[in-house]
Amino acid sequence: MSEGMARRGERAGREAHQSTTLETGARIGLVAYGIVHLLIAYIAVQVAWSGGGDASSGGALKTLDEQPFGKMLLWITTIGLVALVLWQLGSAVWGYRTEEEGLKRTRKRLSSAGRAALYAVLAVSAFKVVTGSSSGGGGSDSKEEGFTANLLGAPFGRVLVAIVGIAIVVVAVRQAHRGLTDSFTHDLQPQATSGRSGRAVLLVGRAGYVAKGVAIGIVGLLFGVSAITYDADKAGGLDDALKTLRDQPFGPILLSLVAAGLAAFGVFCFAWARYIRQR
Repeated sequence: MSEGMARRGERAGREAHQSTTLETGARIGLVAYGIVHLLIAYIAVQVAWSGGGDASSGGALKTLDEQPFGKMLLWITTIGLVALVLWQLGSAVWGYRTEEEGLKRTRKRLSSAGRAALYAVLAVSAFKVVTGSSSGGGGSDSKEEGFTANLLGAPFGRVLVAIVGIAIVVVAVRQAHRGLTDSFTHDLQPQATSGRSGRAVLLVGRAGYVAKGVAIGIVGLLFGVSAITYDADKAGGLDDALKTLRDQPFGPILLSLVAAGLAAFGVFCFAWARYIRQR
């Protein structure tokens, strides 16, 4: 009896994951994810040459909120991101059955679970912005500093912060590796990379994933510096990372290149939405 119910539940979950409704929602979520990256790129250029702006996902969502029809767009973004969370959770539970085996399948499913968590955080941020419940002060980077301060105050705090930094750097290396090896194409239907349009998809995917790797890597390094100096103010999120890059020699030029890469990732998300692959 219980085994039969479990099988029926699994079958129902798999069918829901493969439903046209959820796939459409996931496509909308990917478009929204692309728009957020385009806005981050736009703000990053402002940071590079004028010093102003909050080049974080929260800053991008607030910028979207300030546009004409911004509230409606943010509601669509929130709903699409929730659908994207459900899509990735479905892949984490039921996906990769026909292509992968053993540890490789487990790694793919864990990757989908990690993406679901990322999209969930962004969906919550979008919901808070559109409902006006996001905190007015500080921004996302001050939250990172508060998180780091709490970790530093815990037993073995420096070690914990260093572990967080290393984990972030590992994620960054994985993002760059996806761009350099074209492994991001595994998320696309085969026809996405064929012909002239396929070459464009490869180009923006490569540039986008490498740029994300650079930006995320700097965030990880900031956590490392915070662990070494025992100073939570050294840590930060994406906005602090991009501003740190800006303050380096030739910083505005380097930051503009990263911004171009983030914009390329935004464009890639549009192609991803069109050629999304069922897992």
